[in-house]
Amino acid sequence: MAAYGVARRGEDVLLVRASSISGAGGTWWLPGGGVEFGESPEECLVREFREETGLTADVGQVVDVVSDVALLTEEPTRLHSVRIVYRVEVDEGSAQPETDGSTDAVRWVPYRELETLPLTPWLGELVRTRWARMGL
Repeated sequence: MAAYGVARRGEDVLLVRASSISGAGGTWWLPGGGVEFGESPEECLVREFREETGLTADVGQVVDVVSDVALLTEEPTRLHSVRIVYRVEVDEGSAQPETDGSTDAVRWVPYRELETLPLTPWLGELVRTRWARMGL
């Protein structure tokens, strides 16, 4: 299970870029990641936002749950992921990229530019099919 957050500032949404050690290097996704043993999804999201963006997250309501199956490229294994997507408010500070982690860049992206980026497949599908329904 994983938790991800949609942080908005006006027409911009906060995205992070996967690093080469993530297995999906160069793709963009929402800040967040895997829930650790004993951690709630909300606690995970606060931790992941701090690690990946340097920002403090105030976790709001669940806006969607995404379930997908992907074939891992490094080994012939199928991975079933369930991702809880929350609305998130962040502090006004400047976003700072993670160092030596699963992401290597962070940026505010205008909504109209989302489909021009190499989004991770689950986020691309979310933006194309359900983003407007979620009120985002």
